[in-house]
Amino acid sequence: QVQLVESGGGLVQAGGSLKLSCVASGNIFRIIAMGWYRQAPGKERELVAVMDSSGNTNLTHSVKGRFTISRDHVSNTVSLQMNKLNPQDTAVYYCNVHGTTNRLTYFEAWGQGTQVTVSS
Repeated sequence: QVQLVESGGGLVQAGGSLKLSCVASGNIFRIIAMGWYRQAPGKERELVAVMDSSGNTNLTHSVKGRFTISRDHVSNTVSLQMNKLNPQDTAVYYCNVHGTTNRLTYFEAWGQGTQVTVSS
């Protein structure tokens, strides 16, 4: 079993900043990638940012230059620094991790979601 614990969501005014963090724990042998998705009301869940085990990153176009994803390999933590937030960033943000367990079984885990609300 792999567990993800997210923290850092909240309410912020447009132009402000928030930092999300997600800690992965449990039966983890290797992490392939860690990232963040978000889902706004009435919309599908979308990828926000992802980092693979080599440190390569992929950010959705709308957040490039404003959001930064980082990862701590020792603590299995992925963070999302969000700057210059705007109301269109309002959504529930989900941490996503996939990798292999110590039995070399593939896993994909999701966090419980953390609300980010940006007021205009």
